Amino acid sequence: MASVTVRHATIDDASAIVEFQVRMARETQGIELAGPVVQRGVAAVFDDPAKGAYWVAELDGQIVASLLTVPEWSDWRNATVCWVHSVYVEPGARRKGVFSTMYRHLRERVEASADLAGLRLYTEHDNHTAKSVYESLGMSRERYLLYEWLAGETD
Repeated sequence: MASVTVRHATIDDASAIVEFQVRMARETQGIELAGPVVQRGVAAVFDDPAKGAYWVAELDGQIVASLLTVPEWSDWRNATVCWVHSVYVEPGARRKGVFSTMYRHLRERVEASADLAGLRLYTEHDNHTAKSVYESLGMSRERYLLYEWLAGETD
């Protein structure tokens, strides 16, 4: 396995994160995101840490992956559950343990903190590769279904 380093992203990583988000939307959903909107969205996280935190993975000193963790308060657990969003690994870095290393890094942070209760994420129903990876890391499909309504999208 290649040597992967995971670190908290900085504003200097924003352009790579924006590019990853645009690629991910195109790859997974065939959607062309508006670059300026994504730039403002990524900047908003750096401007307000309460919104979440970006993490990046480096392979041979190059950023090859990013993800966003978003806090959700759980009154049942009296702690925060971190939602993992916007996972992207560059094609050339896939199947090299990059996401697994990022996941283990986040899991270790949760296990070491009394304020964190766990990790959650969602994926497209047809993303069988992602589902296989998540399950191989010990994540389980839960009993919950995700429903959403988003302003601006057609019903």
